[in-house]
Amino acid sequence: MADRRLQVFHTVARLLSFTKAADELHMTQPAVTFQVRQLEEYFNTRLFDRTHNRISLTEAGERVYGYAERIFQLYNEMDNSVRQITGEISGVLVLGASTTVAEYMLPNLLGDFREHYPEVTIRLKVANTDGIVSQVENNTIDLGVVEAPVANKNLVVEKCRTDQMVLITPPGHPLAEREQVTLSDILPYPFICREEGSGTRDVLMEHMQSAGVNAAQLDIIMELGSIEAIKSAVEAGMGISVLSRVTITKELKLGTLAAVNIDPPITRPFSFVHQKQKFRAQAMNELLNFARQYCSEHQDDLA
Repeated sequence: MADRRLQVFHTVARLLSFTKAADELHMTQPAVTFQVRQLEEYFNTRLFDRTHNRISLTEAGERVYGYAERIFQLYNEMDNSVRQITGEISGVLVLGASTTVAEYMLPNLLGDFREHYPEVTIRLKVANTDGIVSQVENNTIDLGVVEAPVANKNLVVEKCRTDQMVLITPPGHPLAEREQVTLSDILPYPFICREEGSGTRDVLMEHMQSAGVNAAQLDIIMELGSIEAIKSAVEAGMGISVLSRVTITKELKLGTLAAVNIDPPITRPFSFVHQKQKFRAQAMNELLNFARQYCSEHQDDLA
């Protein structure tokens, strides 16, 4: 309904990248460039400065971007206001989640939500916690669900549930028979870790620092970006790791992994994070309310 040229310009200006805008809009880069040039011809002025493969907004571009922000905000309010009158809850929501949340919590939650609101389409983007927070900051996703504390005070952060992390080892490992271990106890053994920027890794390092344990003494033999890859490596006897208890339910039942509690306990919040906006789409409000209720009813799943 809104001018397509303005939509494309707004996306390029927000991301400061024609390539990223093309990906987000599911368009080719030449098509994005064409739409922007059409708008520049309409205003008879350049909206972007292009130098050394980087772009920035001109003074005119900054002015157009400011008005575009207000136009799309009003458009969304109009669209959703009418839908509230008709009782229709529909639309597209872009949800971002860090790896643990996306793989082990969201499938059931979104499946239940879909049954209640079949007219709402949800697009899920998966990245580590830093990546999801960055996308919320840049307004490329409507709602993020992350597994580590969020430092940006300009965002709304709402705790969903508490996650417990445990030491995982192959069966028969010297630590597997212990009722609990300290973080110092794991230092002598080969350790398999998540990548930099992962919420799982950040929380572990923060707890080690708080406990006075030098994280540099960890014998990290491998850094993997997948929880499933870490579990497979531990099952193969390559090392030990620290993961969320919720991620190893199947392996514990099959007896392919052992879990040992850590003393003091390592817990972390699973949290919703979104922009401080005065207005939100009705579909997003319904998703937030549904997710709050779901988390309340399933809190014991992570115990």
